[in-house]
Amino acid sequence: MATEQQDGTPGGVGRRRFLTGVGLAGAGGLLAAPAAAESAPPSPRPEQFQGGRYLLVPDVVLLPNGIARDHAVLVADGKFRDVGPAQRVVAAHPELTPVRLDGHLVMPGFVDAHHHLTQSFGKAQAFGQPSEIFKQVWEPLEHALDADTAYLATKLSALEWLRGGFTTVADAGTRAPIDVEVLARAAEDAGIRCVLGKVCSDGKGGEQHLHRWESARLIHPSLAIPIQDDASDAVMKKTSDLCAEAGAVFQIHVNEHLAAVERSISAFGRRPMEHLHDIGALGPQTLAAHATLLTPTEMRMVADAGAAISYNPVASAWKGNAVAPATTLAAWGVRFGTGTDGTRGDGFRLVDAAETAQRLTGGLATGDSSCGAGRTWVEHATSRSADAVGLGRVTGEIAVSKAADFLVVDLRVPELTPSWDLEWELVRLANRNQITAVVVDGRLRLWQGWPTDWDAHALVAQAATTGREVVERAPIRRVKPD
Repeated sequence: MATEQQDGTPGGVGRRRFLTGVGLAGAGGLLAAPAAAESAPPSPRPEQFQGGRYLLVPDVVLLPNGIARDHAVLVADGKFRDVGPAQRVVAAHPELTPVRLDGHLVMPGFVDAHHHLTQSFGKAQAFGQPSEIFKQVWEPLEHALDADTAYLATKLSALEWLRGGFTTVADAGTRAPIDVEVLARAAEDAGIRCVLGKVCSDGKGGEQHLHRWESARLIHPSLAIPIQDDASDAVMKKTSDLCAEAGAVFQIHVNEHLAAVERSISAFGRRPMEHLHDIGALGPQTLAAHATLLTPTEMRMVADAGAAISYNPVASAWKGNAVAPATTLAAWGVRFGTGTDGTRGDGFRLVDAAETAQRLTGGLATGDSSCGAGRTWVEHATSRSADAVGLGRVTGEIAVSKAADFLVVDLRVPELTPSWDLEWELVRLANRNQITAVVVDGRLRLWQGWPTDWDAHALVAQAATTGREVVERAPIRRVKPD
């Protein structure tokens, strides 16, 4: 039976009773926290993730089939070597001291299905601009880069994305007049896995690029044609075929903006996705960026071809004409991952945007109160995103033989207390400040937001100066509607 407290509030602890005993530290009040802290479980330490082999026992693990408790994870030689009930896994490896991660979640790292690594100096240049701005902003910016500044821009971007929980990014190809080896080196130095696109609009260099990185652990080659206007039909078909033969992804922006759709109809009598399909460039190897303006016929084409789409909700909010119908794509069995388009490197904000965009553009009008629920967006930002970028066999899951690309997330925060549905909570309530550790290929890359083996603060300071110089000399043309 509810009782009324001294301040007149029913049930619980009344204000007057709550304040009783709340005083200074010596009086045993709120400032007397050390006593409670003494009984708190020890926090993890970065040295526990060093070496090529370690055994983690977190409170919670996000497995392919959902949340699991009382599980352990063995990492060795850059891969997950054992995953299962803690009692069994710990007993099977008596030579290892378990790393207890009380109050923490181990989950797959986010996979960014669409990125532009060399555009990091100019993100805010896109604010308040009309939708199709690549010719006014991004091409001039990238053309102003040389090898040194492209390396700096890429490493800055990789740092931001690692801080946001991304362990893999798919770069859609740069127009900077450089060898893309610069991007590969920056990504490797930062410690992020990268699907590295090479722009092949002239039909040259694709085959060499696909075979150049065979011994690299973190670099996975890809070929790209930014938009269909940039290449002939024969080149697009050849580029797509090369990727199919090599098991790589062919990246292309398609059906993103009204202007591009109308240009395609004027030039070919077909919409962009229809045109890709008709020339034979649409297949399981194709990763179509954005695809926000699809007709039902085009959705059917994508599903039948087994092609993948990168759903970029933040890009739609910042500079788009529409939001990709992601829940419809999921219902039709279309493969898709979640991408940033280089907007901001924050995985938790991305999944929040992914769900919110669907709710605002479809869920409200149809009474769909769940819009796929939490698991849909977590999966499409991790395992299904890895599949979309051609790395489904490599990363994206806490599973035996997959690359040990994962996050250690602190759950001991007010936002998640008490916890009722962790997957939903990761989508709507979690934030990157909770990421204790970022591990890629089994190696600790970030601890509490910063690298442990290189000076990221110096990089940020250098980028603050150099980035401004690059933007100032680039012939960027911004519209100022105000």
